Amino acid sequence: MKRDILKIDEELCDGCGQCVPNCHEGALQVIDGKVRLTSELMCDGLGACIGHCPVGAITIETREAEAYNEVRVMEQMKNKGKNTIIAHLKHLKAHGETGFLKEGVAYLKEHQHELGFDIREVISEVHGHGPGHEHVGRGCPGSRAMVIERPESNNGPREFADQPSELRQWPVQMHLLNPNAPYLKGSDLLLAADCVAYTIGNFHSKYLKGKSLAIACPKLDHGTDIYIEKLKAMIDLAKINTITVLMMEVPCCGGLLQLVKAALAGSSGKVPVKQLIISLAGEVLTEEWV
Repeated sequence: MKRDILKIDEELCDGCGQCVPNCHEGALQVIDGKVRLTSELMCDGLGACIGHCPVGAITIETREAEAYNEVRVMEQMKNKGKNTIIAHLKHLKAHGETGFLKEGVAYLKEHQHELGFDIREVISEVHGHGPGHEHVGRGCPGSRAMVIERPESNNGPREFADQPSELRQWPVQMHLLNPNAPYLKGSDLLLAADCVAYTIGNFHSKYLKGKSLAIACPKLDHGTDIYIEKLKAMIDLAKINTITVLMMEVPCCGGLLQLVKAALAGSSGKVPVKQLIISLAGEVLTEEWV
């Protein structure tokens, strides 16, 4: 069957293993100095590990693969402890994988006698009734449907003047950008996650104004190794001044910063990099030079 599954670029992978503990399903191992996908059955293809790869070696691709098996995952995971199981089940819930979530809970109920904890605590935590419920689904809510409630103004109807676009170029998607384009030469580059502009009301006036733009999604885009080469060319040939990485709070967005770090590591030039992390409600959670 065709489905989304992990792809590891062995040339980029340095075997650091930082992704391994962040694959709760246990589908990754470091073997012969490289991270390997050891079981297609145990890879859910949801990409929780992507943002933890410091060199951007992990992406998601759609290909023929064995069907994911939640029972096999739970068999391997039951001895890892309550917290690991909670993280895994929250991850499934955040992505709307209710079928797998039910299978996992059913397995725990059937094997309660083999566990060293009360599964009622797990279920309560996963569904947001226990300690830390404010973080339910925070592991990777990029695919979770949600409505963001905003307070209504008490000042009656608001009238907005037309706000001009600050976009200075076309195209903007990383796969389509030419690193030698004139608008990139000597510019300040804004590298933004695809979703960011839809969460920040003043995206154009505050973040895009005066900058060149590149947009990308480290989770859904394929061939992101090309992005590293393009960023290297922007640094070495286009002589960009700065890079601002604007990304969402979801872990997979961290892959954007890793792409930049990988490009800098292979470049002769040095460029200041600023990182901003935006919440799902459009708030700036962190802003720092890295």
